[in-house]
Formats: sequence, C-alpha cells, structure tokens
Amino acid sequence: MTTLTDRYLAATLRSVPVARRAEIATELRASIEDMVEGRTAGGQDAAAAEREVLTELGDPDKLAARYADRRLQLIGPAYYLAWSRLMKLLLSFIPVLVGVLVGLVTTAEGGSTGRGVGTGVVVAFQVAVQISFWVTVVFAVLERTRTPLHLPEWSVDLLPENTPDRKISLADIAASVTFLGLLIAYLVMQHFRSFVSTDGGENLPILDPALWNFWLPFLIAVLVASIGLEFAKYRTGRWTWPLVAANVVLNLAFAVPVIWLTSTDRLLNPELIARFEWLGEANHLDLLAAAVIAGTVLVAFWDVLDSVIKTWRDRG
Repeated sequence: MTTLTDRYLAATLRSVPVARRAEIATELRASIEDMVEGRTAGGQDAAAAEREVLTELGDPDKLAARYADRRLQLIGPAYYLAWSRLMKLLLSFIPVLVGVLVGLVTTAEGGSTGRGVGTGVVVAFQVAVQISFWVTVVFAVLERTRTPLHLPEWSVDLLPENTPDRKISLADIAASVTFLGLLIAYLVMQHFRSFVSTDGGENLPILDPALWNFWLPFLIAVLVASIGLEFAKYRTGRWTWPLVAANVVLNLAFAVPVIWLTSTDRLLNPELIARFEWLGEANHLDLLAAAVIAGTVLVAFWDVLDSVIKTWRDRG
C-alpha cells in the first residue's frame, strides 16, 4: 500500500486504545489490501481503487470509535465530531493565552508574582469552562433544531500529513510557542512599559535594568532556543532522547540563573521594591522570592519529567 493507506492508518490508530493498536493496524491493513486487490483484479487502477476503498471506510475517527466500541455522542451524534474538533482547537491555546496575558498584567500593575500566576491560572480555568459550556450549548441547539452546518463530506484528501508514530500535534506546538513568545515579549516590554510608574510618572521596570548587561539577553536567547526545540519536536513528531537532553539543558539554562538571581536579590528592580513598602515589611520579599524559586523549580522539573515519561512510553 502507498503512504495514503499509512496516513489513514495513522489517523485511525491515534484514537484507539494503545494496547490494541498493533492488532487493529494489522487487521485494518489486511482488510484494505484485500478490498483493493478485489478491485484491481477486475481491471481497476490500483491508486484509484485505494482511494475508493478508503473513501468507503469513511472518517478515521468514526472507524476508530467502532473499533474502540465508543459512542460518538455528547448531546447527539450528528455533530459530535465537529464539536469535538472545534473544542480541541479552542482549548489548545485560548485559555493559556488569556491566562498568561492576565497574569502578566496583574504582576505589572503591582501584584506579586505569585498573585499574577494564581490569577492567570484561575482566569485560564474560567475561560476553559466558558468555552466548553457555550460551544456545547451552541452545538446542542444546532442539533436539536436540525440546523444544517453544510460541512464538507469526508474524503482522503483531508487525511493529515503525518506519520503513524507522530505523538506531538500542531496545536500543542502552537500553544508552547505562543507562551514562549509572550514571555520573551514581556521581558522586553516591562523595561519600557511595565504599567508601574515612579512618583514622577516615569516607567518603573519590574526586573533590575542592570540585568540587560548580560542576564536578560541570555534568558531571551534561551527562550528563543526553546522555540527552536518546539519546532524540532514537531518535525521529529515525537520526543526522542536527544531532544530530552536538549530540553534538560535549556531548562537548566533558564532555571538556574533565575533561581540564583532571585536568591541573591538581583532579579527585581531595587526601585520597584522601594516603591512598594509592603515588599519591605516583615518577610514579604523573602516570601516572594521563595514563591518565584519554587515556581521555577516546579515548572522546570515537570517539563523535564513530562518529556522523559513521554519518551520512555513511546520508545521503540
């Protein structure tokens, strides 16, 4: 069979239980080959016969649901796949994007880093809930009123250009690149427009301006390299041990300086600390530093652990 059949198998197998993928792949490939051979025996062109067979088998997601004995239904079956695909697309980047923006604005307006992170997480969750609710309501109404969506019929031309072992989706990469891009933009933006001002009305950077001599350009370079790693992941299609090693190096290259700068009181702008008296009260500054360090360690550790788990799970 050609890559067309391989693409069809890949699109089908991604939605079936891992334990049954080998069995289903063998069974489905054999069925396709038999059906194609039956048509070519009658004199039909092999390529045309293959397209017709795959078209008759239909949408890979529907076929996968039959293999997995899974009902494609939430409110109703008619528009389930359209609902599911739209939900995955919207939830893949909108909550994260909104959460990051709200967190940055909260921090820039004078809130602590911990408050910014907490607010961003809460807002991201609320956005995800709102998207899930309203998209589902809309599809429920469309289904109940039998409103036609005029969706195109499935054809083999809609098969994704991926390989059977692709484990990383474009949506995952888009979300990661968006987050990294926003972080880079904030590191630059806060120096010129932090939304915190001095008594004289001038902009007050969040991070110590002295860091521009080396550390901020270094951290930005690490983030740019991390974006490159995201593209390398997508091109490879899955985590590999060399990519894990690169991920470990980049996480350490970012986390270690941030932890060191925070623990030595060199991360935040001294003028910012003096601007807000509560930072100098009791152990507020120490608590903020501890929160930044803990957050940095947890994010880096989880990112590395996640890449190791995925690589170990997909080995071979």
